[in-house]
Amino acid sequence: MNIGKQFKEGMITNNPVLVQLLGMCSTMAITTSFFNGLGMGVAVTIILTLSNIIISAMRKIIPDKIRIAMFIVVIAGFVTCVDLLLQAFVPALSESLGVFIPLIVVNCIILGRAEAFSYKNGIGASLFDGIFQGIGYTVVLIVMCVIRELLGAGTFGGGLLNGGDGIRIIPEAFGVKILTLPVGGFLVLGCLIALMQWALARSKKKEETK
Repeated sequence: MNIGKQFKEGMITNNPVLVQLLGMCSTMAITTSFFNGLGMGVAVTIILTLSNIIISAMRKIIPDKIRIAMFIVVIAGFVTCVDLLLQAFVPALSESLGVFIPLIVVNCIILGRAEAFSYKNGIGASLFDGIFQGIGYTVVLIVMCVIRELLGAGTFGGGLLNGGDGIRIIPEAFGVKILTLPVGGFLVLGCLIALMQWALARSKKKEETK
């Protein structure tokens, strides 16, 4: 178990969104306000970490033929718990995210890490994999939220600050409204993926020339 390597993979070299290209549906759909991005990121991180731990602990007794169904059962249990907790304690976030909380059950990030990592590794490594992959996902969501909300609506902290309206930084008339629309999610995510791929290619080229 190499915690430093796992952290680097979750944040950069194997980032679930910008490198593995997983969970892109929710990434583009809910990143219109800081509150949404932070809430979704924390929810996925909690579910991913707990699912990784349970799947890793049970990996030796799960028959290979039904492993995917077993993964979904475990994930669905944690998604239900998180969904009910949000409805009880953070109803505004639950209402804002809507169907995307239940859809975490089939989020490719969680199923992907269950299949690729926790089913093959110990509990400790799976715990840190869930945490770091979740943080990597959350960071991408927050970056997208800040870009789309700030440049699109001209505000920051929507849903969380200033009574939920966010702090206005750019006059509304100067906002690039297209960024708040679904196509804006595609544009921002595409730019972030291109930037990450460029950075990774540059880093690899430097290592090869040493």
